[in-house]
Amino acid sequence: MNTIVALSTPPGSGALGILRLSGDQALTLVQPFFPGIKSWTPRHAHFARFVLEGDVLDEVVAITFPGPNSYTGEDVVELSFHGSPFILESALNALLAHGANLAKAGEFTQRAFFNGKLDLSQAEAVGDLIASESASAHRLAFRQMKGSISKRLQALRQQLIDFAALIELELDFVEEDVEFAQRPALLNLLSDLEGEIQKMLHTFKLGRAIQDGIPLVLAGAPNAGKSTL
Repeated sequence: MNTIVALSTPPGSGALGILRLSGDQALTLVQPFFPGIKSWTPRHAHFARFVLEGDVLDEVVAITFPGPNSYTGEDVVELSFHGSPFILESALNALLAHGANLAKAGEFTQRAFFNGKLDLSQAEAVGDLIASESASAHRLAFRQMKGSISKRLQALRQQLIDFAALIELELDFVEEDVEFAQRPALLNLLSDLEGEIQKMLHTFKLGRAIQDGIPLVLAGAPNAGKSTL
């Protein structure tokens, strides 16, 4: 898979600006810009000069995260520059010119999903966590990102598999006087499964309300205090 690069911090001026690369050629692409680093130690902060066309563009903290033990599951390099738009744009353009591809929105998390580092609910939670604007939204997104929904879905999936296996056994031996499961027990299991699914549907609606808010209309006579509320 090709190597991608993107600005990982908000655009504009700031104390720091981070460029992140992911892909098989991530380290190979950045090495020419750091002639002062003779040996790259994984997960070690290297303080070095980013050299562009013979001139020092900036002093940078560079960290490598070899795959599969990285966010995306691929080789990842993070470069922390001073947060000057000129510096960041110059470095980004240089990396693109040397073969990196500009990442699409969400592509780092997409690669983490494709490489089995996150499941779908966790990948969605990353976006919710970034967009969270309240303590409740943050708490909900963080729990989901750490697998709270995934664990419930896995348990539900296993129960459905067990239920389907019992039904298939009954069908396979329908002509024999063998009963693998009591019918009332199967009905109770099915009822429990339905109840759990309904609970999850309810938590989804509640979660959306926490994340997106609830539309409200304040209606009343003029000068009744609506704006104050």
